Amino acid sequence: MSGNHTYSVRDSGTSPKRFIPRLISWNMTFRCNLRCPHCYIDASEGAARNELSTEEGQMLIDQIAEVSKPILILSGGEPLLRDDVYELASYATKKGLTVAMGTNGTLITDSVASDLKAHGVKAVAISLDSSSPERHDAFRGVEGAWRDAMNGIAACVSQGIDVQVNTTVTQQNYDEIDDIMALAEREGAKAFHLFFLVPTGRGVEIEDISADMYERMITDVLDKVAKAQYNLDVRPVCAPQFMRIASQMGLNLERWSRGCIAGLAYCRVYPTGEVTPCPYLPIKLGNVRETHFKDIWFQSPVLKAFRDPDNLGGKCGICEYRTICGGCRARAYGLTSFMDFCGGLHEPEDLKGDYLAEEPWCPYIPQGDANTIL
Repeated sequence: MSGNHTYSVRDSGTSPKRFIPRLISWNMTFRCNLRCPHCYIDASEGAARNELSTEEGQMLIDQIAEVSKPILILSGGEPLLRDDVYELASYATKKGLTVAMGTNGTLITDSVASDLKAHGVKAVAISLDSSSPERHDAFRGVEGAWRDAMNGIAACVSQGIDVQVNTTVTQQNYDEIDDIMALAEREGAKAFHLFFLVPTGRGVEIEDISADMYERMITDVLDKVAKAQYNLDVRPVCAPQFMRIASQMGLNLERWSRGCIAGLAYCRVYPTGEVTPCPYLPIKLGNVRETHFKDIWFQSPVLKAFRDPDNLGGKCGICEYRTICGGCRARAYGLTSFMDFCGGLHEPEDLKGDYLAEEPWCPYIPQGDANTIL
């Protein structure tokens, strides 16, 4: 699956303009040529299911451009399986958006990379889940996926397209993250984003690492950042507590945004036009086929609730790091909603769980409000 991608957005979350979207993921299609066990939209090689058409995609871009000029991530499924992906990338670029792509990389040849650059794609995030071809292929479900992804990275680098390597932490690759980071740097990647599993879509079937393992992994990765061991732009994703850990380590927090930016500076558009706070939090906020994106972004009661950290429940609500962390709202929702996974597919739904509940995978015990970190 190629849809779990983010890009760095540096906004402390304290400025008056903090609630302007700066990053939007658009899952353009359900189609994918791989069979990843953690796919949050259950992508497959099957036909499209009521996806936004080319004209509707242009309408979406127009609506977004009226609100801000964010980074627009063309994702999926596998976005390169859409025949109009270049047309839409070019259209978004002409509207002033910065276009990036989230992909599994297997379809990127030298010719494709050249086309991506010609149509305005500035950065590409490619998923890499092991430094071993066999282990990556086993996880992605297709033989040769590692080789093709590596070729895709090389093709983008040769065209001057910034490459970000995305890795999802699992029990299987927990001990080789350092090797993957070293490989990413050797291959010319500019950034490395370390994703932590959220129980959504097929990901609900995967045995997650423990909360203590999360803590150790985040600390280890941030220690490498502090020591400048790599020249990569490093960020843990779906682990907003990394901001608390970075603060405790005395690191300069200005290099990162708030831990969780869902609803503050980020949202996701589903292939059928539904807007959700993030790819892993499938709460229906509205559909761009029926409601203008601007109205969804500024008027959604759910997003308004996200924007006040004092609304957080449990220990998150009294944590002195809540303004820079926020906890993973998707993980809180996923573990309180008793979601109905129909064959692994998790479509945007009406509200069922508590998205403001405390982060269930953070072991930190808050010290209270007296020393709130701003």
